[in-house]
Amino acid sequence: MENVPEGLFYTKEHEWVKIDGKTATAGITDHAQKSLGDITFVELPVAGRECAQFKQLASVESVKAASDVYAPLSGRVTEVNSLLSEKPELINRSPYGEGWFVKMEAKDISEKNNLMHPEAYRKYVEESAG
Repeated sequence: MENVPEGLFYTKEHEWVKIDGKTATAGITDHAQKSLGDITFVELPVAGRECAQFKQLASVESVKAASDVYAPLSGRVTEVNSLLSEKPELINRSPYGEGWFVKMEAKDISEKNNLMHPEAYRKYVEESAG
C-alpha cells in the first residue's frame, strides 16, 4: 500500500505539495521514490526562480534512471532543501519529511484545483500499476 498522507495535494507526475497560506512545500511522492530506487543526485532550482505549474522544477538521478520533477504550483522558489545535495538518500528515507525539495510562494492558490486529493491520487497510482 502506498504512503499517501492526508492534507497534501498530488500531481499525475508523482509530486506532492503542502499548502500553508501562500507557502507551498513540494517534493516527490513515496511512489516516485520507490519507482526510482536509490536516489544518488538531485538538482534543485535556485531560490528566487519563478516556476510555472507542471513545468520542470528540479531533476533527480537514481541507480535506475534520471527523472524531471515538476512544479505542482506556479510561484517563486523561496527556499531549497540544501541537505539534499549532500544526502539525496533523504528523499528515499523520508519523501514527505526531510526529503522535501523546495518551499515556494504560490502565485495562485486556486491552481490546487488542478491537483489530486489523497484519495484520487491513491486510485490513480493503483490504476496505473494495475
